[in-house]
This record gives sequence, structure tokens and C-alpha cells, in this order.
Amino acid sequence: MMRLELLLTWPSFFVMGAIVGSFLNVCIVRIPREESVVRPKSHCMNCGTPIPWYLNVPIVGWLMLRGRSACCGEKISMRYLLIEALTGILFAISWQLLAPEVAICGMLFSCLLICAFFIDLDHQIIPDHFSIGGAFIGLLLSLLFPSLHIKDSASLWSIQSNITSLGNGFTGMLMTSSLLMWIAITSELFLKKETMGFGDVKLMGCIGAFCGFKTGIICIFGASILGTLFLMPLILLQNIIPHMQKHIQWGQRIPFGPFLSLSAIILFFLQHSNRFQLW
Repeated sequence: MMRLELLLTWPSFFVMGAIVGSFLNVCIVRIPREESVVRPKSHCMNCGTPIPWYLNVPIVGWLMLRGRSACCGEKISMRYLLIEALTGILFAISWQLLAPEVAICGMLFSCLLICAFFIDLDHQIIPDHFSIGGAFIGLLLSLLFPSLHIKDSASLWSIQSNITSLGNGFTGMLMTSSLLMWIAITSELFLKKETMGFGDVKLMGCIGAFCGFKTGIICIFGASILGTLFLMPLILLQNIIPHMQKHIQWGQRIPFGPFLSLSAIILFFLQHSNRFQLW
């Protein structure tokens, strides 16, 4: 019993998250290239030399190498360290703040959003693995864990609660993705150009399946606010730093997926944390 208690602590989940984050790094790099995430094994991105296991330990390996490849001395992006640490932190927060079954859902949700965030940031695409696949995972978890959508603990132990939770997830998936699609269509009519990719709409379906309809709506507007807060200072800096004008311009295509992902993960924790009542 003592060993189990030691395993079910937030430091243990941080370590578990860092290990999962190492795998997410592989997914983020390889899936957009349509490469296998299993073979070949981890190797140097610069010279292709296989990385020995003792240098491939999440977080520790990057720190031991001081951000340089052991084989060729080339710089290793700090993003690998960031994603491993971020995944570990989100796993630890999930276990510390949420009920166990919701924490499991939060960990899976975090993994999907981290991949969507960085792939969209790099390639301005969101693979269906994380949007459509994520939506089906959200629906499955809604069926298995009614507390994902139902707050009343007294009504959780019945088949009806499972069906109701699945219905809430399904409604959230359809309604939030439809709302975002109509926002995209309307803005395209007014601006006479494409303003949002369909990948964002599909990702919103995944978010709605996990968070439900009400939180999904807030997520859309929250992402818009986050995007504005991030981009406005950069655009205003054009008047101060002339060379930034060629990098940041009005009308430039900016991926919306990262802001949706960030908004969704914040709202998910607020929605389910006992320390904050979203609804």
C-alpha cells in the first residue's frame, strides 16, 4: 500500500509526463512528415547517429549535454526540453488538482493539445490524428468517465450518467465546431479571403468533446483574446523596430490552433478544479 501511495504522487506523475513528453517530441517532428513514430529509433537530427539510452533520458539528457549533440556538437533545440517539462507539469497539475478519473482525461487532453499546438505553429496544419482522433477519444472518455461532464457526484453511479455524459460530449463536439465554422465562413465573406483553416474547426470538435458546449464557446472567444494579446504588441513594435516590418504585417496568416489549445487547457483545469467554479 505504501509503494502505491508513493507512486500516486505529483512528482511521480511529473516524471511520467516528462517521459510521455519525450514521445510527443517524436510525434511533433515525424507525423507532419508522414514518418513512423516507432522506427527508426531516436537519432541525432543533424548527423543521424543513434542516441544511446542514457543520453535520451527526458530533461536530464538535454541538461547533461548542455543543449549540444554528443555525436556532432550541433545545437539541440530547447523546445525538446520545454515540451518534456511542460508535459510533466501538466500531468502533475492534473493529478494534484483534479479527481483521479478527470485527471486521466486531462493528461490525455494535454497530450493532444501539445501536439496540435506545436505542429500548427511549425507547419500551419493540425493532423487528423489529434483533431478527429482526439474527438473520438473525448467521446469515449465521456462515456467511461461521466464526471468529465457531470458535476453532481450523487448521479455518477448509473448507466444514465454515462449516456448523459456521452451526449454532452457529442453536443459539445458538434456545436462548438459548427460555431467556429460559421465564424470562419462569415469572416471570409466580409474579408474576401480565407481566415481560418478547417483544421481549426476539427480541433474545436476535439475540444468540445472534452469540455462540453458551454466551455467550448468560452474557449473560442478566449483563444481570440489570447491571440490579440499576443499579436498586438508585436504589430505595434513595427513602428519602433523597422526590421520587424518584413516579419509581422497586417493580414499575415497566423495559426489559430495554438491559441485554441492554450485557451482549452486553461479552461479545462478551471472547469474541473474544486478551487474555481466555471459553471
